[in-house]
Amino acid sequence: MSTITFDDFQKVDIRTGRVTRAEPFPEARKPALKLWIDFGPEIGEKKSSAQIAALYTPESLIGRQVMAVVNFPPRQIGPFMSEVLVLGASDTQGRITLLAPDHDVPPGARMH
Repeated sequence: MSTITFDDFQKVDIRTGRVTRAEPFPEARKPALKLWIDFGPEIGEKKSSAQIAALYTPESLIGRQVMAVVNFPPRQIGPFMSEVLVLGASDTQGRITLLAPDHDVPPGARMH
Protein backbone atom coordinates (compact mmCIF):
# COMPACT_ATOMS: atom_id res chain seq x y z
CA MET A 1 0.00 0.00 0.00
CA SER A 2 1.37 3.39 -0.95
CA THR A 3 0.97 6.44 1.24
CA ILE A 4 -0.27 9.89 0.32
CA THR A 5 -0.07 13.19 2.11
CA PHE A 6 -3.03 14.94 3.68
CA ASP A 7 -2.68 17.59 0.97
CA ASP A 8 -3.05 14.83 -1.67
CA PHE A 9 -6.23 13.62 0.05
CA GLN A 10 -7.64 17.16 0.19
CA LYS A 11 -7.44 17.32 -3.63
CA VAL A 12 -10.08 14.57 -3.91
CA ASP A 13 -13.46 16.30 -3.78
CA ILE A 14 -15.95 13.80 -2.33
CA ARG A 15 -19.52 15.09 -2.04
CA THR A 16 -22.96 13.86 -1.04
CA GLY A 17 -25.59 13.70 -3.75
CA ARG A 18 -29.16 12.46 -4.06
CA VAL A 19 -30.14 10.10 -6.87
CA THR A 20 -32.90 11.72 -8.93
CA ARG A 21 -33.07 9.19 -11.76
CA ALA A 22 -31.71 5.69 -12.42
CA GLU A 23 -31.90 3.38 -15.42
CA PRO A 24 -30.52 0.01 -16.49
CA PHE A 25 -27.33 0.21 -18.56
CA PRO A 26 -27.51 -2.89 -20.81
CA GLU A 27 -24.64 -1.66 -23.04
CA ALA A 28 -22.12 -1.83 -20.16
CA ARG A 29 -19.66 -4.75 -20.14
CA LYS A 30 -20.45 -5.56 -16.48
CA PRO A 31 -23.93 -5.21 -14.95
CA ALA A 32 -24.36 -1.49 -14.28
CA LEU A 33 -26.89 1.26 -13.78
CA LYS A 34 -26.98 4.81 -15.12
CA LEU A 35 -27.51 7.39 -12.37
CA TRP A 36 -28.42 11.07 -12.35
CA ILE A 37 -27.36 12.63 -9.05
CA ASP A 38 -28.20 16.06 -7.61
CA PHE A 39 -25.22 17.64 -5.83
CA GLY A 40 -26.99 20.89 -4.97
CA PRO A 41 -26.77 24.38 -6.47
CA GLU A 42 -22.96 24.67 -6.51
CA ILE A 43 -22.34 21.52 -8.60
CA GLY A 44 -25.76 20.67 -10.02
CA GLU A 45 -26.88 17.35 -11.45
CA LYS A 46 -24.20 14.94 -12.70
CA LYS A 47 -24.37 11.52 -14.37
CA SER A 48 -22.58 8.34 -13.37
CA SER A 49 -22.34 4.74 -14.48
CA ALA A 50 -22.06 2.40 -11.50
CA GLN A 51 -21.56 -1.37 -11.38
CA ILE A 52 -24.15 -1.78 -8.65
CA ALA A 53 -26.85 -3.80 -10.47
CA ALA A 54 -26.21 -6.92 -8.36
CA LEU A 55 -27.63 -5.29 -5.21
CA TYR A 56 -29.74 -2.36 -6.43
CA THR A 57 -32.62 -1.75 -8.81
CA PRO A 58 -33.18 1.63 -10.44
CA GLU A 59 -36.36 2.09 -8.40
CA SER A 60 -34.58 1.43 -5.09
CA LEU A 61 -32.08 4.23 -5.74
CA ILE A 62 -34.43 7.17 -6.32
CA GLY A 63 -34.06 9.62 -3.42
CA ARG A 64 -31.11 7.75 -1.94
CA GLN A 65 -28.02 9.67 -0.86
CA VAL A 66 -24.64 8.55 -2.21
CA MET A 67 -21.03 9.68 -1.94
CA ALA A 68 -19.09 10.47 -5.11
CA VAL A 69 -15.84 11.98 -6.31
CA VAL A 70 -16.90 15.04 -8.28
CA ASN A 71 -13.57 16.37 -9.55
CA PHE A 72 -12.40 13.56 -11.83
CA PRO A 73 -12.57 14.27 -15.57
CA PRO A 74 -15.66 12.83 -17.32
CA ARG A 75 -15.23 9.31 -18.71
CA GLN A 76 -17.00 7.79 -21.70
CA ILE A 77 -18.53 4.41 -20.79
CA GLY A 78 -19.91 3.02 -24.04
CA PRO A 79 -22.61 5.45 -25.21
CA PHE A 80 -22.83 7.16 -21.77
CA MET A 81 -20.68 9.97 -20.34
CA SER A 82 -19.96 9.34 -16.65
CA GLU A 83 -19.21 12.65 -14.90
CA VAL A 84 -18.64 11.52 -11.28
CA LEU A 85 -17.34 8.38 -9.54
CA VAL A 86 -19.91 6.94 -7.13
CA LEU A 87 -18.18 5.28 -4.17
CA GLY A 88 -18.84 1.78 -2.90
CA ALA A 89 -17.20 -1.22 -1.26
CA SER A 90 -17.09 -4.84 -2.46
CA ASP A 91 -18.50 -7.68 -0.41
CA THR A 92 -16.97 -11.17 -0.42
CA GLN A 93 -18.85 -11.99 -3.65
CA GLY A 94 -17.62 -8.85 -5.45
CA ARG A 95 -20.97 -7.05 -5.26
CA ILE A 96 -20.72 -3.30 -4.72
CA THR A 97 -22.47 -1.70 -1.75
CA LEU A 98 -22.87 2.07 -1.98
CA LEU A 99 -21.22 4.36 0.55
CA ALA A 100 -23.56 6.97 2.03
CA PRO A 101 -23.92 9.15 5.12
CA ASP A 102 -25.74 7.65 8.12
CA HIS A 103 -27.93 10.75 8.42
CA ASP A 104 -29.49 13.03 5.84
CA VAL A 105 -27.16 15.88 4.79
CA PRO A 106 -27.62 18.62 2.19
CA PRO A 107 -26.79 17.76 -1.43
CA GLY A 108 -23.24 18.82 -2.19
CA ALA A 109 -22.00 18.45 1.40
CA ARG A 110 -18.26 17.75 1.28
CA MET A 111 -16.71 14.77 3.04
CA HIS A 112 -14.30 15.82 5.78
